[in-house]
Amino acid sequence: MARELLGKRLVRLVEGQRLSGLIVEAEAYDGELDLACHARVGKTPRTAVMYGPPGLAYVYFTYGMHWLLNCVCEDEEYPAAVLIRGIFPLEGLDWISRKRRGVLQKNWVNGPGKICQAFSITGEQNGLSLCNRSGELWIEDNDPVSDDDFITTPRIGIDRVPEPWLSKPWRFWVQRPEKIFAKD
Repeated sequence: MARELLGKRLVRLVEGQRLSGLIVEAEAYDGELDLACHARVGKTPRTAVMYGPPGLAYVYFTYGMHWLLNCVCEDEEYPAAVLIRGIFPLEGLDWISRKRRGVLQKNWVNGPGKICQAFSITGEQNGLSLCNRSGELWIEDNDPVSDDDFITTPRIGIDRVPEPWLSKPWRFWVQRPEKIFAKD
């Protein structure tokens, strides 16, 4: 699913403002056996959303300062999700610039915490359906990203996780989105 999300449009409706960007970086987390996945400890109040149906937003707080957005992606009761790590902003640039004041535009949304800050995504959106286009947060279809336009690497920020989970190439990254998405 992480690969399939590349090029899809993340949309947030906040205070009457439509914000959007194309997903250019995503990481897969695959259930209780994946030692980098939050579900490795089983179903808890924090991870309960991951056990829900596919398409739900799993939003959690980390490092005492950042909200992160994931899309639940497997069958109900199988806790897998995709972390949205980077987007290419398209709509609501004035809003995003205010939320990311003092930050260069190229760095506005090139990290999962930055996306949530720029799009005003918090724990309030945890459990929302990302398939409901009449809601406040959803993912829209868009032209797929060509296999030639992205790379895979190991996931980021999981240094304490043992092999084989540490080296799984489950990070999908469009390296030069400005060239690919310039037509949008």
